[in-house]
Amino acid sequence: MESLQVKEYMNHYPVTFTPEMVVEEAALRFLKTKQIGGPVIDKSNRLIGFLSESDVLAKMIETIYYNEHFADVNDLMRKDVLTVKPYDSVIELGQQMLTNKPKVYPVVDDDLNLVGTISRNDVLRAVDFHLRSGFKGKK
Repeated sequence: MESLQVKEYMNHYPVTFTPEMVVEEAALRFLKTKQIGGPVIDKSNRLIGFLSESDVLAKMIETIYYNEHFADVNDLMRKDVLTVKPYDSVIELGQQMLTNKPKVYPVVDDDLNLVGTISRNDVLRAVDFHLRSGFKGKK
């Protein structure tokens, strides 16, 4: 089977967050983009964490209960982030997604600079396209 690479199916323009961003601003960004998670980057575009929609939702519900508005992305982001490289195999990533739970993986270069994201939906699209193109012309 020919190699399907992450770079062919990744989102090159993902929603990103900064550690200083307040939770309410992060929530608005999720609502506008309809993405379920995104990388947290520093000023040099290096990956430093990952923020999920559920992280923000949990904090906002807590804010309603306790009437506190002092959280920022740095307080909520996960710092131990599973990543992939642009040249990694989409098929291997799909297998990894079956055992690990992230729905979105940041795609980084060898220096940990963010170059995109890839989601389960992107992997499904890649596999579907590959299977469909393999069956063309076969009877």
